[in-house]
Amino acid sequence: MANSPLLSAKGVSKTYGAVVALSNASLELASGEIVALMGANGAGKSTLVKILTGAIAPSSGDILIKGRKHAVRSPADARSAGLVPVYQEPSLIPDLDVLDNLRLGNTPVEAFRHWVNELGVQKLDMSEAAYRLPLAIQRVLDLARALASEPDVLLLDEMTAALPTDMVDKVLDVVRKQKELDRSVIYISHRFPEISAVCDRANVLRDGETVGDVAIEDGIEDHIVELMLGAPVQAARKASAISKPEALAGSDAVPRLSVRNLAAASKLVDVSFDLNAGEVLGVAGLEGQGQDELFEALAGMIRPTGGTIEIDGAIQEFHHPADAIAAGHVYVPGDRADALLMQRSVRENIAMPFHTHPSQWGLINMSAEKNKVDAAIERLQIDTRAQGEVQRLSGGNQQKVTIARWIALGVRTLLCFDPTRGIDVRTKREIYPLLRELAEQGSSVLLYTSELEEIQLACDRAIVIFGGRVVDQMHVRDADEPTLMRAAYGLSRASPSPEQETVV
Repeated sequence: MANSPLLSAKGVSKTYGAVVALSNASLELASGEIVALMGANGAGKSTLVKILTGAIAPSSGDILIKGRKHAVRSPADARSAGLVPVYQEPSLIPDLDVLDNLRLGNTPVEAFRHWVNELGVQKLDMSEAAYRLPLAIQRVLDLARALASEPDVLLLDEMTAALPTDMVDKVLDVVRKQKELDRSVIYISHRFPEISAVCDRANVLRDGETVGDVAIEDGIEDHIVELMLGAPVQAARKASAISKPEALAGSDAVPRLSVRNLAAASKLVDVSFDLNAGEVLGVAGLEGQGQDELFEALAGMIRPTGGTIEIDGAIQEFHHPADAIAAGHVYVPGDRADALLMQRSVRENIAMPFHTHPSQWGLINMSAEKNKVDAAIERLQIDTRAQGEVQRLSGGNQQKVTIARWIALGVRTLLCFDPTRGIDVRTKREIYPLLRELAEQGSSVLLYTSELEEIQLACDRAIVIFGGRVVDQMHVRDADEPTLMRAAYGLSRASPSPEQETVV
């Protein structure tokens, strides 16, 4: 077994009832090797990492460590076998100070201090409560704590996502040092430059299955994108120059929503765009690139730390979601449970905004409410008895109820965050034309979707967010999946070849 891989996952699958999260995934890792784990949203990366680190059990398949089958039943099993993860979210207990966090995990303090210094953190106060530390420092301390345990395999999940450039460079140096120490790293990242800088190979997942394992070399990016999509990237080479965000109604029209240099929390850094009346603007981006914070800031759920939001040319400051709603600016979440009262009826859920926005003298016009609610139910063809509990509806019909609520109120701007997530194809096909119809009637729709093909099905234009910034914007005619995927990974659009330049 001297030549056996350090870590091998073979035919690993994970199902949740009828839902297949992972199907026949495989990965091999030799000592001193750094392998990127890559795939689009929902490809199965997180599921595979959770299986390798004992957070969840596989439905089938084998995990071999140093050539022997190993049942990783818990995170403790994984750590004892030398597999140590650093996840996207900080793992330090907020109310404990740094030293107590180390004691809780039996982390060697001197080794921890060594790696903290290697990562460029100066004058760390070990008595400081974790919650008082900046997010970037918490992430680096998580990495130092993992390194102090001298793992055989270090699993890094978007380690650099919340870090400034100087810290990113330190992290990459430390990752390279693991190779020198004959330790191995599984590196999950959406940043091709980082992968090119530190990784030997890329293991690519698509729809829960391993579809490729390729050496990292110059020009490999297009091939990896092809593997992730299951389609060639030639269409991306035909994309025209970046479309300017001109108002569809004319260059002199005032945008319905104008965002400039918006920043919020740690992941939204600097976002600018215009959304015009009668337009559906798509937002594309891989997970954790700041799209959550963008929608939360626009909906009044979190306060921006910089930049401006204008509605119809007037600067707005939303201190509460009610402020955004009052401006006709409403949020439709992907998780229906966040928006609906599940034990109430369809009618009660749709009518809820009327009760928070009563008519003159504080009275509710019950007749007008009934007419508007009935019209919204009819318009969206909600397949339900109007008095039945919302929790009894399918996910698709629940999402229709969420949208119907705002149609009944007559809002002007819908902020739709992955509204078709987890619903059936038939209902998805009903929601796309509904969004188009709303736009044609003068409403504006900002649509984030984790399924890139939806951009061309529903949108007029698209922006792509990477690292908390808008890195590309384009007309829908240019927004094919390969083009969006390249931009979502921070890659520039490919220049057309001489042969392709003649295509008309």
